[in-house]
Amino acid sequence: MSLQNTLKALSDPIRREILNMLKNGRLSAGEITEHFDVTFASISRHLSVLKEADLIRDTREGKFIYYTLNASVLEEIMIWISSFKNGEENITESKGDLQK
Repeated sequence: MSLQNTLKALSDPIRREILNMLKNGRLSAGEITEHFDVTFASISRHLSVLKEADLIRDTREGKFIYYTLNASVLEEIMIWISSFKNGEENITESKGDLQK
């Protein structure tokens, strides 16, 4: 995961709403799509971007794919952002994953 991919994924309001929905537990792509006035293909693309940024994970169960939030990436981003408030330097080097 790169910081650039993560921030790009977070920049879209639909993707942020998907993450917000997943706070409450796993959902299928169909359940996520029902919440929006967009096509299934559009939601599928948003889910792909979130997966590429490692913000969500998927699990196949039968014919369904369920998505869950990967909160650890969000925690790393929050630590990185809070480092600006605290005046810390090189926090991304200590977190390593943000620079991969």
